[in-house]
Parts: sequence; C-alpha cells; structure tokens
Amino acid sequence: MSILSIENMNVRFNTPDGIVQAVSDLSFTVNKGETLGIVGESGSGKSQSVFALMGLTADNGIVSGSANFHGENLLTMSKKQLNHIRAEKIGMIFQDPMTSLNPFMKIGKQLAEVLMIHKSMSRADADRQATRMLDAVRIPSAATRMSQYPHELSGGMRQRVMIAMALLCRPELLIADEPTTALDVTVQAQILTLLRELQTEFNTAILLITHDMGVVAESCDRVLVMYGGRKMEQADTDSLFANPSHPYTRGLLQAIPSITEDMDRLPTIPGNPPSALVDRKGCPFCERCSEYRAECRTIIPPFKPISHTQGLACHINQTGTVTSINRSA
Repeated sequence: MSILSIENMNVRFNTPDGIVQAVSDLSFTVNKGETLGIVGESGSGKSQSVFALMGLTADNGIVSGSANFHGENLLTMSKKQLNHIRAEKIGMIFQDPMTSLNPFMKIGKQLAEVLMIHKSMSRADADRQATRMLDAVRIPSAATRMSQYPHELSGGMRQRVMIAMALLCRPELLIADEPTTALDVTVQAQILTLLRELQTEFNTAILLITHDMGVVAESCDRVLVMYGGRKMEQADTDSLFANPSHPYTRGLLQAIPSITEDMDRLPTIPGNPPSALVDRKGCPFCERCSEYRAECRTIIPPFKPISHTQGLACHINQTGTVTSINRSA
C-alpha cells in the first residue's frame, strides 16, 4: 500500500540567466515499510524533488503537480499544515548534520524541543524520551551526550543525532538525503545498518537519496534512476542490477569499481550533464548516449513498463531494438 504518491511534479527556478528546470514530470510512489532509492549524479534533480515535498524549495522556485501523502497534497498545504506533517508524519535527514544542527545549542535541548513543540511534552519527559532515542541510535553514554554541543561529536555521531531527531515523533516516512556522503566507509556501513534496524523497529518507509549504487544495492527495495530532472528507469533492486535497461543506468553500474578485475582506469560516461537552462526537446541523456537515434533528439521518451517490476523512458529499449551510432561519424 502506497503512503506517498507523486504525480507529474515539476520544479523550476526563475534566475537572472533564465528559467532553470530542475525536475520535470516526475511520478513515483513510496509503499509502507519499504525503502525506495532515488539515484543519479549531481544535478539530476534528486534533492530538489524531496525539498519540494517538504516545502523547502527556495523562494524563487515554482512547484507544480501533486504529492499525495495519505490523500493530502503536500504541495498545496499551508505552511502550518506542512509543519505539522513534517514533524509528526515525515522526518528528514540532511546531508550535513553540522550545518543542520544548531551549533550554539546543546544536543539534548535540540532534541527535547521537537517533543515539547509537537508532542506537548514537559521538558523532563522530553529529555527522558530524547535520551532513550539517542540510546536507540546506538550513541554510547547518551545521557552525557545530551549536554554536549554538535562540534564535540564526531561526524558519524552527529549523523546519528540527526537520525534520532528525525525519528523522535515516529514518522511513517523518513527522507534521507545523502545521509552517508561525508562519512568514511566504515561509519557509512554502520549508519546504513542502523537505518535498516530502525526501519524494522518503527515500521517506517524510507526515501533514500544517493549517488552511490553500492548504497542502493545494500539498502533499497526499489530504485528510481534520475537524469537531467527526469525519471529514466525504475525497478525493484534485483531486476535493476540483473537487467539494467536504460543506457544511463548501465553506465552508472559499469562505473562501479570491481574488486575481482584488474582495471587500469574506471569506465566513465563521456560528456557532461545537460544545462538545466536549456529548453530540451528530446531525451536529456541523448548527447552522452552511444545508442541514440534520430527521435531521441527531438521527442522526449515516455515512461513505459517493460515488465511487472521494471519500467523506463527510452525510445530504443521500449521497442526492443538497440541501434548503435558512431558518434564521430
């Protein structure tokens, strides 16, 4: 059963240089208790999509479409309604906890304030609940940490505090925007394991934003691949890794380092992502695709299912025909 349904969401920004189209006609669902990963390189529209959901789009941004959470459109809610939803129903973990936590306020007070405002708890009750949540996210000496400031904690510990804060009100949906980007590999693995354990404990759905296909393989039930602000492919994780059908998805997977093969250099996708200022008429990946054909330049491919677990937006693979073109010709 889906708890979040996005339909034809668009996010654009008015800038001095022109209109930036960050997200185009994006549709997807998040089901109760699952982890959906949104993957793509920088500038693909991943973060702007979830910022729009949470009402965090910059003032020069324009958001359209619908984002129904239990039948209520998040995109048309008042600020007061959205604040209530964000606190009690949807939690969010940001990329950099050091800039998300108040550097001048002790950890305990920051956590307790969430409960005092949104659950009407007394300070004493809120402190006790906050300490229990720090224990739940595996922070040692939780009572001591309550009296510390963010700069006194390690990067991994600060991220655990952010997870604790996001889960304090037991939300149904947790949005995690690149939650392990600034962490070393060992701490990253610990955070991903913690998220899976807490998801099971609290029966929380997770919308995981990442550029790391390894994180996707380890943590996600389903995957949505974005490029140039558009959905390129969507599938359950096993199907995507076993049968990547969009040329961009294949490029991402081929770029993953192998520990079993000798490689002089990693495979790369040639070229650069398209400018969001350009009014594109065709597939956004066209200029970097080695398999494109004429209509790829002029017609945006519709997103269509190719099996009961997988769908993609690609003129080539929707017909079952791949026509390679020598780009230097």
